[in-house]
Amino acid sequence: MNVTGKLFTLWNRSGKNDPMKHLLILTLLAAGCTSKVAVTKTYQPTAIKLPDKYNSPDGMALGKDGCIYVAMNNAGEDFKFKFPAKIVRITAKDKIEEVSDLPKHPETGVASPLGICFGSDGNLYVADNQMFATTKRGMSRLLRVNMDGNKAKNIEVVATGLNIANGVTARGDAIYICDTTLDEESPMTSGVYRFALSELKGASPLHVTGKGDPHLIFTLKTKNTTHKVGANGIAFDPRGNLYVCNFGDIEIWKLTLDASGKVVSSSVFVKGGGLESVDGLQCDPQGNLWVADFLGNAIACIPTRTGQVNIIAKNTVSDGAYGELDAPSECIRRGDKVYVSNIDITYGPNKADNVHTISVIDLSK
Repeated sequence: MNVTGKLFTLWNRSGKNDPMKHLLILTLLAAGCTSKVAVTKTYQPTAIKLPDKYNSPDGMALGKDGCIYVAMNNAGEDFKFKFPAKIVRITAKDKIEEVSDLPKHPETGVASPLGICFGSDGNLYVADNQMFATTKRGMSRLLRVNMDGNKAKNIEVVATGLNIANGVTARGDAIYICDTTLDEESPMTSGVYRFALSELKGASPLHVTGKGDPHLIFTLKTKNTTHKVGANGIAFDPRGNLYVCNFGDIEIWKLTLDASGKVVSSSVFVKGGGLESVDGLQCDPQGNLWVADFLGNAIACIPTRTGQVNIIAKNTVSDGAYGELDAPSECIRRGDKVYVSNIDITYGPNKADNVHTISVIDLSK
């Protein structure tokens, strides 16, 4: 089937009122050229403004209660770790509620959360990236927030030894977490660890050792030396394929796993496509990847059936006060809206500012 035929199939499979359909119209117009040319249909986001105590938002996860849970890293330069790192949630009415503080690292004295996800056990798993607090390697952790419904009971450290703990996702009885750097070579190696839930015991945390560790199921190389940032966002699609972002080389890898979680095939699914980086990654129930382009101040939707990059929001460098993207690092779809964490740290073209926001893109408009 040619590209246009595939897109019409996707159109017919979409729900009658699915707001993604008008993105497919533009994709069809470009389908005669290539399946991966970026097609731009942009929306103007609005802003959920955050107080100083909630700065540098990052990882997002959709809870069974319908709330979006967000990791508040609180590493913004002017407020660097002045406020404790937290997990908050965005209610159905777009209000911010606190869920829990996060435990400080015994050596650095701070927690620094990036990716978060819910495991099949109903608990929240948090990548604690200590590289924001220290240059010492092997300091990052995986935390587990034990939940009782929508309330946090207690928090445990369940894995240690990561360098840059970043994106995290779950499927079945396992947690998958990206370590954005495994070495300091060029090209740099990064990778994905897989932990069975039964292995994650707060009383005796797992300790990973990098290359050669039996939990390391996948590695990739990053050739870009200007942006030496490797495995980042990570997400499963509804069919069980695993996608991993290689930030610096603007690649999204597609992995096929067997029943034991072993990688049986891997290939580059998207490269470039009008994006300048690929940071946080989520997949919605319809099989659309949602990716945050930190360097390009953009958000893209990529149907997993086509690999077509659709840029739905993009702007120049901004403080985000009116809803503009401000160094977006994660995005997630809830209903007809896409919520974007603007981590707003000083890196690449972005300079941190004193405006803290979550952008909201309404796909129904």
